[in-house]
Amino acid sequence: MENSKKQTENSPDSIQDDTIPKVTGIGGIFFLSDNPKESKEWYSKKLGLPINEWGSVSFEYRTINRPDVIIPLQWLPFKKDTDYFLPSKKEFMINYTVQNIEGLVKKLREDGVTIVDEIATYDYGKFVHIMDAEGNKIELWEP
Repeated sequence: MENSKKQTENSPDSIQDDTIPKVTGIGGIFFLSDNPKESKEWYSKKLGLPINEWGSVSFEYRTINRPDVIIPLQWLPFKKDTDYFLPSKKEFMINYTVQNIEGLVKKLREDGVTIVDEIATYDYGKFVHIMDAEGNKIELWEP
């Protein structure tokens, strides 16, 4: 009998496989605020969060699959009346970094997940929004 193992998405053999459609980390934490400017100032003064020129905080990390690439995790309060979190009624949104965003969207569609928009491509990556089972809007980002 041949000694073979089926490779799973979480097996050590798949760590370097960047073609498996899946989440690889957190790319952003976004939340609603009555006054984003005051929120940023409070977090900056009280917790030492450095606000960058875009008005957000960028934490940096590396992944196992691509240790040579620095990935920013964005932290940003949004004004309460923004449409950016719609159709969710929640006061937060998490951005997950992913690999193979096209494959992941295909898989999610097949699984009946609501895809809010089409994949948009920018200089800094590809984005798409989905809804989870509890009505939370999720942003997927392939850097």
